[in-house]
Amino acid sequence: MCNTKIYTYQNNLASCFIIFFSFIIFTNKIAAQPVLALTPVITTGLSSPIQFVNAADGSNRVFIVQQGATIRAYDAAFNFLSVFLTVSNVNVGGERGLLSMVFHPDYKNNGLFYVYYTNTTGDLELARYHVSSDPDIADAATKVILITIPHPTNSNHNGGELHFGNDGYLYLSTGDGGGGGDVPNNAQNTSVLLGKMLRFNVNTSATAPYYTIPAGNPYSNEIFDLGLRNPFRWSFDRLTNDMWIGDVGQDSWEEINYRPAALTAGTNYGWHCYEGNATYNTTGCGPSTNYVFPVYTYPTQNPSAAVTGGIVYRGAAYPMLQGYNISADFYSGIFYQTISDGASGWITTTQILAPTGIVDFGETEDGEAYVVSLTANSVSRLSASTPLPVTLVAFNGTPNNEGVKLNWQTTMEENIRQFEVEYSVDGTSFIHLGNVPANNTATGSAYNFLHSIMYDGAIFYRLKIADIDGSFKYSGIIRLALKSNAKNIAAPSVINNGVMNVNLMNLTYNSLELISMNGTLVLKKEVTGQSGNIKVPLSKVAAGIYLVRLIGNSKTISQKIFIQ
Repeated sequence: MCNTKIYTYQNNLASCFIIFFSFIIFTNKIAAQPVLALTPVITTGLSSPIQFVNAADGSNRVFIVQQGATIRAYDAAFNFLSVFLTVSNVNVGGERGLLSMVFHPDYKNNGLFYVYYTNTTGDLELARYHVSSDPDIADAATKVILITIPHPTNSNHNGGELHFGNDGYLYLSTGDGGGGGDVPNNAQNTSVLLGKMLRFNVNTSATAPYYTIPAGNPYSNEIFDLGLRNPFRWSFDRLTNDMWIGDVGQDSWEEINYRPAALTAGTNYGWHCYEGNATYNTTGCGPSTNYVFPVYTYPTQNPSAAVTGGIVYRGAAYPMLQGYNISADFYSGIFYQTISDGASGWITTTQILAPTGIVDFGETEDGEAYVVSLTANSVSRLSASTPLPVTLVAFNGTPNNEGVKLNWQTTMEENIRQFEVEYSVDGTSFIHLGNVPANNTATGSAYNFLHSIMYDGAIFYRLKIADIDGSFKYSGIIRLALKSNAKNIAAPSVINNGVMNVNLMNLTYNSLELISMNGTLVLKKEVTGQSGNIKVPLSKVAAGIYLVRLIGNSKTISQKIFIQ
């Protein structure tokens, strides 16, 4: 959604697996970081949702902006109220469409709000509307256009997000005009409004163009900051008004930028002279001291490809999350927690969550955090918890000829009962694999677990770490993309005659299970003492994709099948 990139990835692991992303690392400091979780709150009725907004008018309503030009209103319990507005003159497709809205700080009294979109000619447009006499429906006839920004040639890199600062001014982020490498050098050109953070005073003019240039803008035009590539999502810290920007990279680096509120005007974030901290094209550029570099970068590697800038959590429900900036990668589902280390530096930790396709982090009026998934057409609440008294410093998966060997390492354990290994084929519904007792050594231990599996496609693993008092926490999720050439346990894998042929391979297994893609156990058959080939009737099982699993005392083996 946020970037146009082409990736190739090749790796041949002789008759085994291809791994795209296979590990997550924890450190001693990370062990104290909050453990994030997502809980869906809106899962139906949405079509290409792209932003979560509140009106700050005391109603506690939320508004979901959809790329296809509609805005939906919900009450505080996320019950659908109405289509608040369908924005006119919007060009939808690819990275184009309705991209953002923001309510005026005095919306409760003046009823004004602003929208940002690509118009029918592909240019960038900022418009203002007024609510109607019905608080849940806007008056479409009140539309006025504040500015149209030319966006020639390319359809991508439009930015952008609207926010009001505590100075009362309206801010808008714009992309560099698209294509690759910013060939026109728009981001560094102070006469072009692309690749910038713009600032408008919308409180001084009742007639066209309905805004004036704030006196503090450094270039005597709408430009406030420059040197951005595609700042698709960004935010103000609602407590400090510090600015956080997720700027989507070119080919090598994604970046998270930070500027204190007192230092933002005139900031040059470096593109296209620099991508992240690395030089990109410094022809005609000044010394590196002219630019402000990111507080965090991560490499653009499949599946990570496009950063979605987030918010600093300032809610009350999760005190352990206070002060963390939470961002995510659109493609990989990796979430980034960034916080000051108290010594002019930053600590960033990662965690994988599902679903992927995160395009926005929004806040309710009371500061609670929510995320929007474009690919899942959903909105979820972001929550956090404190970790159990265990320091997990590594968790990874390694392929071998039998399946996936999971390894993890701790440096501290106290009152931990066991590690429960779980896996999933969709990143959301997890299936229990087995338990590994904890050693509970003060200095930690190394553990491993073998999942014998023959499977093609993405697969996810996590650890459920259980305390002796019954409480538990989850590790981060690791994601593998598997390709197996081993012999199937069920052949053929496409079943169209109502009978599954299972090869027990003359090994000792205790039971055979058939599991649906949402983790439901559909069938279980005892096979203790049996070997060779057995036939399992499936005539009463609905058509679809399933996992067939053989469970033994020392190993578990799984395979995907299709029932027609």
